[in-house]
Amino acid sequence: MERLNSELYLQNCYIMKENEKLRKKAQKLNQENQQLLSELKQRLSKSNKGKQSNSSVSEQLSLSSSNPSNSMSSN
Repeated sequence: MERLNSELYLQNCYIMKENEKLRKKAQKLNQENQQLLSELKQRLSKSNKGKQSNSSVSEQLSLSSSNPSNSMSSN
């Protein structure tokens, strides 16, 4: 019985060590995932701002070219 207890104790210690290694690895992966997600959001935000800016400029250009009074007032 004592021998079985010792074996179970050693197995338990091994499992706890492995569990700790896996927990640390999961934390690192989670941090990396959060960083990548943040970077992706920043890139998407910049991309969307650029698209909004481009569409705003093209809207202004189309409005000024469709309204003759605007183009004449600039002369």
